[in-house]
Amino acid sequence: MKKTSFIIIASFAILSSACEVLDKKPLNIINDGFVWEDTSLIDAYLANMYYSNCVAVNETPVTFDWTDENFWKGPGCGWAFINEMADEGVCLWNFHTDMVKTWKSGAISASNVPIYLDWWDNGYKLIREANYFMESLSKSEGLDEAYISQRMAEARFIRAFNYFALVKRYGGVPLITKTQSLDDPKEILYPMRDKEQAIYDFILSECELCAEDLPGKSLDADLGRATKYAALSLRCRAALYAASIAEFGEVKLDGLVGIPAESASKYYQIAYDAADEIIREGGFGLYDKNADKTQNFKDIFLDEGNKETIWAVRHTGSTRNASFWSYDFVQCPKNAWGGGNKDMPYLEFVEEFEHIDGTPGKFDATVFDGRLWTLEDLWANRDPRLFATVYTQGTIFQGKMIDYHKGLIRPDGKIQDDTGSYEGVMTRGNYGVDGSMGSSFGVMKYLNPSNDNNLWTNESSTDYIVFRYAETLLNFAEAALQLGYDGEALEKVNLIRERAGIAPLTSIDHKAIEHERKVELAFEGHRYWDARRWRVAADELKGDKHGLQFILDYNTRNYRIKKVPVSSGSLTLRFPESNYYLPIGLARIGINDNLVENPGY
Repeated sequence: MKKTSFIIIASFAILSSACEVLDKKPLNIINDGFVWEDTSLIDAYLANMYYSNCVAVNETPVTFDWTDENFWKGPGCGWAFINEMADEGVCLWNFHTDMVKTWKSGAISASNVPIYLDWWDNGYKLIREANYFMESLSKSEGLDEAYISQRMAEARFIRAFNYFALVKRYGGVPLITKTQSLDDPKEILYPMRDKEQAIYDFILSECELCAEDLPGKSLDADLGRATKYAALSLRCRAALYAASIAEFGEVKLDGLVGIPAESASKYYQIAYDAADEIIREGGFGLYDKNADKTQNFKDIFLDEGNKETIWAVRHTGSTRNASFWSYDFVQCPKNAWGGGNKDMPYLEFVEEFEHIDGTPGKFDATVFDGRLWTLEDLWANRDPRLFATVYTQGTIFQGKMIDYHKGLIRPDGKIQDDTGSYEGVMTRGNYGVDGSMGSSFGVMKYLNPSNDNNLWTNESSTDYIVFRYAETLLNFAEAALQLGYDGEALEKVNLIRERAGIAPLTSIDHKAIEHERKVELAFEGHRYWDARRWRVAADELKGDKHGLQFILDYNTRNYRIKKVPVSSGSLTLRFPESNYYLPIGLARIGINDNLVENPGY
């Protein structure tokens, strides 16, 4: 095992002397008892668990394998897939587009499990490592008890996070809490699935237990490690998912999927209590340093370690390695390959952002009636979060104007739509992939204008926030509403709207919370899972999607705007009811015939 892998692990410090020892005593023979008496080696083993998936780190967006050096599947751009599966946008890159659209068209089956969304093998690998770590560390002698308690709690947190990644994909899964051995009985090696409710109960119990032994905040040397409030945040999020499934879902396969409806209020209460504890005791708050509301919202994701960050995966901006993170290269408007703009937002998503007075953001027909528009008029008085979340025609990024225009209105009124020019004015802008206009939108959130977006071999330096305070407020609001505390729910949602710079709501319902989560948490990976847990995906993650075409007028340099379809080729976007759970898959059932396939597959 390479020395550098342990230095990079999880982006927190591992002593180089420990790495030298690891070169001499590799972790593949870590059952040698001496390892479990050395805190440097224990920390290195635990750090490797963080690193292997950064605690299912983009489990907010999607869990993916940070050790996978495949640029497309791993940290190069594997984290983007979950956003593209939702109704926020779709992949603009040719390599991923057909695959994403195929799965978005409902073509998921027991023989076609979406590889970028699947987490069975990686999840159980990390669960096994956590089980082994806890069993081995519990036998250590001579170590400080407080140290052992904290490290055990971190491993317990990693295990719970991976079970959450599994249960929200597949429903009930085998609950394995001890290290399996090849000589174990068949029922241990090939376990049956536990009920979905049992898995959620296990996660919630584990989070409660490990929160007791985790620090409230990490010291600088330990940034990136799990904390008490990370554990409470996971407990809060998981309880909210369980409550939603109980309320909106259906019990099937004798409880392997689904949770009885009468359990919903219990789980809402757990989510409410966990959020309340974070709010009252955690010392967190909504980020609000900049009077410019758009820049303030951008800075939430760029000003690292700010008061809104409950827990984040840290990145150092080091050169490419097995855990590189190419966010800036992938999402920037245009990179050295002529690409970028990977997650292409839909017009329908952009229209979710209201005006600052609270009126709906959906364009009316006058926008598309042939008149000319200035960009200032087109986007006047929009929710400032829109411009911190997406870029579009006319956005200035790194000192350059993003230009998606396609077509030029000549003085004679004719539209020239080739790849040439007229009187020195290009008929098409120079942004997009392979000459494609796409939807004329890209993702601004998390983009760091200081990074060199032309070097895919550089790891982006921006930390990834797994839990932030705004989500806690929205979790609290949703749970409070479902428990009948409408006033408390309204108060928390309005705190977020006030920070955003838009009008407060005067009343609250579930649709209002759905909307606020969609715009506040956009492209952070929540939308796909939210639509699934609320059981609205079959209605909302389907249908034709659109973008805008900007046609430049030569005389005025203003624009004619057209609403254009974002092509899905021959595919119709749909979300079958069966897709509320992923299939276990033919291959896994072929190995373990004790597993039962999910309904509809």
